[in-house]
Amino acid sequence: MLDTASPWTPLSSTSRRVALEVLLHGPLARTELARRLDLSTPSLTRITKPLLDAGVLREVHEPAPRGGGRPLQPLDIDADLQQFVGIKLTGFRAYGVLTNLRADILATGTREITAQDPQSVVEVLDALVSDLSGRSAPAAVGVGLGGAVRDFTLVQRAPFLHWHGVDLGLLLAERTRLPVAIANDLDALMEAEHWFGDGRDVHSFAALTIGAGVGGGLVIHDRLVTGPDSGIGLLGHFPLDPLGPSCPEGHRGCADAMLSTEAIHTQAAMVLGRAVTYDEVLDLAAAGDPLADQIVGRSAHAFGTLIAAVANIAQPERILLTGEGIRLAHVAGHRLRAGIAQARQPEASPLDLRILDDDPTLWARGAAAVAIQRTVLSDLPRH
Repeated sequence: MLDTASPWTPLSSTSRRVALEVLLHGPLARTELARRLDLSTPSLTRITKPLLDAGVLREVHEPAPRGGGRPLQPLDIDADLQQFVGIKLTGFRAYGVLTNLRADILATGTREITAQDPQSVVEVLDALVSDLSGRSAPAAVGVGLGGAVRDFTLVQRAPFLHWHGVDLGLLLAERTRLPVAIANDLDALMEAEHWFGDGRDVHSFAALTIGAGVGGGLVIHDRLVTGPDSGIGLLGHFPLDPLGPSCPEGHRGCADAMLSTEAIHTQAAMVLGRAVTYDEVLDLAAAGDPLADQIVGRSAHAFGTLIAAVANIAQPERILLTGEGIRLAHVAGHRLRAGIAQARQPEASPLDLRILDDDPTLWARGAAAVAIQRTVLSDLPRH
């Protein structure tokens, strides 16, 4: 269902390009905006006037410059023009956020998933949208989940929900009567960082996540890299240590076997002779327990090897690290850096690494960003 009342729908491609540049990089002086888009000043004035009249753009009033002259009055997007709901869907819980047009979080909410059949999940998502929206309907809803998603609507595979071939976009759009976009959760996070976060000032970056599994995303030349195997967790089986433990698929020393939270606390339980959680293993390692330190250090070194492999192959300008297991990078950062150094050519450029502390709202914001993108680009699925 495409919202024909959206202020973005009637825009020409040139007008949309101007508005998008201001959305991502504004506020911008008119001269700077014209330079970025290779437009003459008269052309820019002609294009921006209807955008100002429609309320998509607004002038930012600044004090007059020293020495006299007219204030620049840069152009900015009206971030409050529309609101969006983003939802991170897991097997047992849905985390939601309400954002403005720049993905700034305005409100948060949570709903439990008590039954995993699609109809029951859609009822929960609809209730969460209502919780967050209040009296005014959002412009669109985005949902991110772990699995393979096609055409922003069809969930081909979602292991944590035991789904195959579920058209979640259609079901949720029919239930909410709102435009809906579904995405793989890591792809959604990548798009949020690309447009509004730590990837907005570079043309290429990678993201690596560790937690229940190991994931990776890549933006090259300002485009997210996707393919027919996106969302099935291929990076989790990247070989890191030929002497490491095996994953459930039988791959020895792969990323999942070395870095997933379950693998680490399972190994620790075997060595320590008692059940421990992932955070307890990290606490013991931080306190100097030799057995826990050995397990955590080996995993951190393997994480460094994986980071170096991604840097060596893709050569991104920046690498983001996150996920519910990212505390590993804080507790054993020196081991991680040693793993990077061992796998990198000494003459290679230093890596620009940024750690994003994990939070469910980070992933829900990613889903909102996908809804924003599809709305701004007028590319929402037609349900």
